[in-house]
Amino acid sequence: MSRKLRQTKILEIISNNEVETQEELVNQLRNNGFEATQATVSRDIKELGLVKTLAKNGKYKYVTKHKVDVGITGKMLNLVKDTVVGIVTANNLIVVKTLEDSASAVARQLENLAIEGVVGVLADKSTVLVVTQDFQKAEFVAESLRRILC
Repeated sequence: MSRKLRQTKILEIISNNEVETQEELVNQLRNNGFEATQATVSRDIKELGLVKTLAKNGKYKYVTKHKVDVGITGKMLNLVKDTVVGIVTANNLIVVKTLEDSASAVARQLENLAIEGVVGVLADKSTVLVVTQDFQKAEFVAESLRRILC
């Protein structure tokens, strides 16, 4: 089958499913009669300009760039990953330690994630404080952040 048909099917799959990995996408394609390798799917993702964004369940999913309204994507995600050095919870608080002078940029991106249960985000030079509704939400948010940033 042609590349165009395969890429059209990829767009259909990601619009109807929360696809987290290239392997999942390869399997979905196979289930729909398209044979493709992970390398082919990787090239298709790049050509289509797909990005990963945080789903409501705290995992990533592929979306088209124009579908991203909030979230950390692409180069910004790498920047944030490179600056976060630790994540610790304390009751309903999450402390995110960053490299010096990086906390403000990280805080802004964490706010963009719009994770359910976050009440507010504050930052100084090297620390981001994430306030959540309660202890359980703090654990959920911290685990989501660890999956994304560590």
